[in-house]
Amino acid sequence: MRMRSTSGSVARRRGIIALVIGVLACTFVATPTASAHGTIVGPATRAYQCWQSWGSQHTNPAMQQQDPMCWQAFQANADTMWNWMSALRDGLGGNFQGATPDGQLCSNALSRNNALNNPGRWRTTSVGSSFTMRLYDQASHGADFFRVYVSKNGFDPTTQRLGWGNLDHVTTTGRFAPAQNISFNVQTNGTYRGHHVVFTIWQASHLDQAYMWCSDVNFG
Repeated sequence: MRMRSTSGSVARRRGIIALVIGVLACTFVATPTASAHGTIVGPATRAYQCWQSWGSQHTNPAMQQQDPMCWQAFQANADTMWNWMSALRDGLGGNFQGATPDGQLCSNALSRNNALNNPGRWRTTSVGSSFTMRLYDQASHGADFFRVYVSKNGFDPTTQRLGWGNLDHVTTTGRFAPAQNISFNVQTNGTYRGHHVVFTIWQASHLDQAYMWCSDVNFG
């Protein structure tokens, strides 16, 4: 009795499996681009600084002593650092202050990122009275504008949560075309010294999405 050859059906099944895998692969590759966003990488925001410093060694017990603010942030919610590019809120319509309570500015009022609001000795980036802000935007959304503030003289980031009344408005930029890397200069009045918080609002161009971050700096 002759056995039926199964080579044809096996080949067809393999072809179908390959097609399904190909479709899924395209979906997974496309997803990060669609959902990716960005952050200020210079001077580094709190979440980005923690990810940059400890992302590859986030279980290192030395972090508790060497960088206690990042340690408490990782303990509270490590996803805050893994998703440093996703601190956004939709549909604020420019009502940044009304929609963001005092004490929640550094987290952009996102409860999952609340550890970023905690006062303490966050690592700082040294800057002068004039410095450059650098945004890395994975999906190249562009910007309607950036609005930059510096914490007032007398505000202590190591003991106080940041509120709107603690800020000096420094500059608001114009529009930026879509790009992964955007830079612009910030000029202060030269009166700041020591540890301050640079608070930045990025109004993205593709949708009504508002990003807010705190970067800790040391004015020399």
